[in-house]
Amino acid sequence: MSRIGRKPIAVPAGVEVKIEGSTVTVKGPKGTLTKSFHPDMKIAMENGEITVTRPSDNKEHRSLHGLTRTLVSNMVVGVTEGFQKELEINGVGYRAAKQGTSANLTLGFSHPVIIEETEDIKIDVPAPNKIVISGPDKQKVGQFAAEVREKRPPEPYKGKGIKYVDEVIIRKEGKAGKGK
Repeated sequence: MSRIGRKPIAVPAGVEVKIEGSTVTVKGPKGTLTKSFHPDMKIAMENGEITVTRPSDNKEHRSLHGLTRTLVSNMVVGVTEGFQKELEINGVGYRAAKQGTSANLTLGFSHPVIIEETEDIKIDVPAPNKIVISGPDKQKVGQFAAEVREKRPPEPYKGKGIKYVDEVIIRKEGKAGKGK
């Protein structure tokens, strides 16, 4: 049995879970998330805990078991605490500023790059070189952060660009023997 798949998911107070067949709706203080799962996976709620069971031990069901449990768990965590990704801007003249519901990024282009918030993704700029993206849906937060990073990915020679706070940029040496 999958160790992750067997673990029950505790539902905290203030979170409402509705299970209709293979569709799970989780409602909490940070919003509402709805997701449909594989119809073979059995998702049940009893005594304030959500459990995920699989019908057989074949390879497909084994791989879906832990995945389904983790996705449901992420939905519960998302509506209670939410998820966030932190990005860092490195480079001379590179900076970010918050303007209403959008972020204005100066990234060395001839024009500013403007990124709009969506209804479930919030952008915060605590410092000129830091961007914090937050929301209840882990997948959407990660995708939005990847799209922001894509505007100016970090380059290996000077490390300029937008990177995740915990990302390590492997640096390269410039041209060897220059000036001989």
